[in-house]
Amino acid sequence: MVFGCIGGWGMLKQYSFCEIIKNVYSLVLTKLTLPQCRLLRRPIYMRGIKSIEGAKGLTVGYGCRFDLEGTKRTLFIGDNCQFGDNTHIVALQSVKIGNDVLIASNVFISDTNHGSYKGVIQSSPNEAPNERNLEYNNVVIGNNVWIGQNAVILAGSNIGDGAVVGANSVINSKIPASYIVVGNNRLVKRYDFDEKKWIRL
Repeated sequence: MVFGCIGGWGMLKQYSFCEIIKNVYSLVLTKLTLPQCRLLRRPIYMRGIKSIEGAKGLTVGYGCRFDLEGTKRTLFIGDNCQFGDNTHIVALQSVKIGNDVLIASNVFISDTNHGSYKGVIQSSPNEAPNERNLEYNNVVIGNNVWIGQNAVILAGSNIGDGAVVGANSVINSKIPASYIVVGNNRLVKRYDFDEKKWIRL
């Protein structure tokens, strides 16, 4: 079971002895805390662990952080997802991540903002950011989504199935299924299912 959860003999040959020990230690703690997950590497920071739903087969890298509401289900993770090192998720209202989602390292996903910057009542710059009222807007990430290194997924984002989010992108809108998005919500390619290739827009 241990070898299966950390990749089998072939994968073990790629690890140093110290890395194997760290993975076994992480595996034991994973099965004690969230047994449905595959491997939660340590160190990991989880505030509000009871807010996690799903996460069957989840694998995360080192230094991941989850800031969750804690009394209700606010973070749903689908089956067989993989999160890279230092992934940071804030889910105080609702973040839903589909099946088979791959997230690179240093990705930030949040359904929460410190303050309101549109609408009738807005936050004042004279008020300390940490004292401004929290504003929430749900985040949805579909199935088979690939999110690149250093991407930021902000409150209100809705990323369709099969989409690709480029490295260093900042997303805060609806991204259609089977599109590649880079930069600030800029769509650059879509997948053509008839031609079976990505087509530049």
